[in-house]
Amino acid sequence: ESVQQGMLKLLEGSDIEVPVGATSKNAMVPQVTVNTRNILFICGGAFPDLENIIKARLNKQSSIGFNSDLKDKYDNDKNILSKVEFGMIPEFLGRLPIVFSLEGLTEDMLVKIMKEPKNAILKQYQKLLELDEVKLEFDDDALRQIAKKAMEKDTGARALRSIIEEYMLDIMY
Repeated sequence: ESVQQGMLKLLEGSDIEVPVGATSKNAMVPQVTVNTRNILFICGGAFPDLENIIKARLNKQSSIGFNSDLKDKYDNDKNILSKVEFGMIPEFLGRLPIVFSLEGLTEDMLVKIMKEPKNAILKQYQKLLELDEVKLEFDDDALRQIAKKAMEKDTGARALRSIIEEYMLDIMY
């Protein structure tokens, strides 16, 4: 909370004294004035086990009977993070023009990540094998299987590279 209170001045667009050099503890470090008026701030937070905290808050009211809410009501809710009210103080959020929560990747998104970016991993492997005059093509079903395997690891797009490397190791060498 105190860090966010300190950052309020930055978001409002004011002149801030910033120490130059790596040793910010030293009092004799020269200071430079930075105007934050034309700086785009992108604020983010990562809160471990946030889903469990949200579920506990949503399941606070307990009831008995046929119309009662179950404890596992939100266990399979993919959009649980959209119900978040956690981590940022209201004064801080009020100064941000756009606020949203990120959602988990789907299989389709993972396939797009493998294919579409300029330096996508599939393009890297195709270019690498092109040097040896080999044309490499990936079947859509194979990409879906790789995406499925990445979803099982539950580490997002980070898993894609290791899975593809595992498959390509035998082919390349």
